[in-house]
Amino acid sequence: MVSNSNNYSHSSVIVLMLFFTISNRWILPVENAKILAVETIGCKSHWNFMSAVLRSLTNAGHSVTVFTPITDGDRKNYTEVDLSKNFPILMAKDMKETLDVYASPFTYINMKTGLNKRYCDSVYGNQQFNELIIGNYKADFDVIIMEPLSVDCMSYLASTLNLPIIYVIPSPMISYAERMFTGHLSNPAVVSNLLSQQAVPKTFVQRTVNTALLAYCILITTYDEWVLRITNPRLYDLSPKVHPSIIFQNSHYITESSRPVVPSLVDIGGIHLKPSKSIPQDILDFIEDSHHGVIYFTLGSIIQSYTLPEHIINSFKEAFSNVPQKVLWKFEGEMKDVPKNVMIRKWFPQRDILLHPKIKLFISHGGISGIYEAVDGGVPVLGFPLFFDQPRNIDNLVNAEMAISMDLFTINKEKLLNNILILINNEKYMKNAKIASQRFKDRPMSPEQSVVYWTEYVIRHKGASHLKYHGHNLSWYQYFLLDIIAVLFTFISLVLFIIYNFLNFLCKYTSYVPKYSHNYVRALLIWPWINNLYNLKYLSS
Repeated sequence: MVSNSNNYSHSSVIVLMLFFTISNRWILPVENAKILAVETIGCKSHWNFMSAVLRSLTNAGHSVTVFTPITDGDRKNYTEVDLSKNFPILMAKDMKETLDVYASPFTYINMKTGLNKRYCDSVYGNQQFNELIIGNYKADFDVIIMEPLSVDCMSYLASTLNLPIIYVIPSPMISYAERMFTGHLSNPAVVSNLLSQQAVPKTFVQRTVNTALLAYCILITTYDEWVLRITNPRLYDLSPKVHPSIIFQNSHYITESSRPVVPSLVDIGGIHLKPSKSIPQDILDFIEDSHHGVIYFTLGSIIQSYTLPEHIINSFKEAFSNVPQKVLWKFEGEMKDVPKNVMIRKWFPQRDILLHPKIKLFISHGGISGIYEAVDGGVPVLGFPLFFDQPRNIDNLVNAEMAISMDLFTINKEKLLNNILILINNEKYMKNAKIASQRFKDRPMSPEQSVVYWTEYVIRHKGASHLKYHGHNLSWYQYFLLDIIAVLFTFISLVLFIIYNFLNFLCKYTSYVPKYSHNYVRALLIWPWINNLYNLKYLSS
């Protein structure tokens, strides 16, 4: 009898579990969602991040239509619309030309709003995009995924199509646009500006500069956008703001200092990382033939190494010729007198190289994609940050004690060689790089799974408005409590005014007080002290 009862209870539990599993699947299915994506910036590194997000969704069975200035080609469940015509695309440039525009945060911010306006105009200048807005493009989408700009031009698309929107940010959070994106603004006393030189503002001077830089960036971008709305208005400027339901950002707490964030912000740093592939045979033979390991050196896709000043190139050549390791150097031009232990190529399979066990050091400019590849591979870094988020990225690795940062324009052979040998011979750096790699990989779900889950979540919950931070609903003076401060200041001023006039009244109509009210106040404050001193003297005597 007891046995039958136990069997019945076990059967009931199994049936209930199956019921809830099936019912939950039946109630909230998200299958073959139709996703509209817009890449708003013509830069290869930005597109690499966006395309990785979109590939995660197509691999999960969803259909994606993307408007992009950089194309990979159509595939199953994936359609591209080419925006490259008349689109400003950022390609590899001369060192001086690039640094003239991007090296100074002030120069960069001053041109940012106008450039973003050009991006918006290029997107809206596409005929198929306009057909989508007016309803001639035959597609019924469920959600919009796009890279946001400091000029909000995609709210018009979202409000016209009545769709929720998801932001994709290919860097850590853009400080000067954080409040516009999330409704929240991080405290500059503890969170460094994206354009800052350090990962964490530790000193008084750093906190002061960080605060001033944040204020400047916000004021300039806000003012420039206001001027452009007046002098060069566009139809999308008139749209009501549509706040993002979710924000996917290229960040992770291993490469970004801890900070408070809103629940709609999802870190997917490293989503572009792909499984290791075979390395071309000539490069592989070069690596395998090294008895002391290999150093890999690149300045990324924007800066071309051959445009470096000659004395800097010579410093690297002289330093490399004095290390026992072999060197892979991404160098886009012709080089004279290449050291015997150096291989130069215009392109290397960077991801696959950094995963090879013989790689001892990564010399990099600090681009976020390369940073994640180094962390994932557990490779120490010698950083030469140049602009944008690169100084901050490298400084995060310095704080993790897996990197050393140097100024590219003040190096010489001795300094460079010394730091290379320290990073390779001091076991601390390799050990910490391996620790960072372990932490980076230890996640409840992969970046790809996070993208799929949260995108489906937004669709399931009709835009997930419950995730949107209330700070979006406050004006700037309400968010910074300026209205409350004004009321408190007024109240305190009123109380002091009443006290002052009351004491004035006492001075005029009381005979035993001093003539002037301020003398009376002084008497009230000083007399208890005089009396106490007198009593003390009397008692001591």
